[in-house]
Amino acid sequence: MSKTIAVVIFTAVMLATISPTWAQQPTKIPRIGVLAGNPFSLNTANIEAFKQGLRELGYVEGKNIVIEWRSAEGKRGREQVLAAELVSLKVDVIVTFGPSGNPIVKKATTTIPIVMTRDADPVANGLVASLARPGGNITGLSTLAPELSGKQLELLKEIVPKLSHVAVLGNSAVPGNAEALKELKLAAEALKLQRQYLRVLSPKDIETSF
Repeated sequence: MSKTIAVVIFTAVMLATISPTWAQQPTKIPRIGVLAGNPFSLNTANIEAFKQGLRELGYVEGKNIVIEWRSAEGKRGREQVLAAELVSLKVDVIVTFGPSGNPIVKKATTTIPIVMTRDADPVANGLVASLARPGGNITGLSTLAPELSGKQLELLKEIVPKLSHVAVLGNSAVPGNAEALKELKLAAEALKLQRQYLRVLSPKDIETSF
């Protein structure tokens, strides 16, 4: 995943910074804007993989590339402000860590290339025209959550043949989750399983649900 994201970012940066008169101009240091909804401390493994992917392509932060790190720290509405800030800085490419920032950044700019590290269903969420031909200025990776949710239920039934009742914890307000819940419903009906949905909006809801 790190190599895939790094290659996409590298391509986007090169397309954004290249110029017909590059031989006469000083070398420009590319700038990547990174936007996360949650604290970076919760994404240490992904961040390190991201940096490693860039290093493998010859890019080292502080040496030949600048990374503008921005986190909303879990605060609602903060991502809009940070997205606007990255756009005003005229970064060469914006990378989103987490699905919540994808529609926000897409709305903030139609010219700066955007790379999403993950999105449950970018087509259904209106981010791209299709997975094969995204179009516009956004590309990246999809977790294919809706398609996989039904398959996960099938695998669970294979592991526990006598399974009859399944509890599903989630938040339908999160982008992509609504589609995933639809697929779960269809799979549960096909497998003749009773399905109970428990909405989790915050960590305190987990204990209540259990």
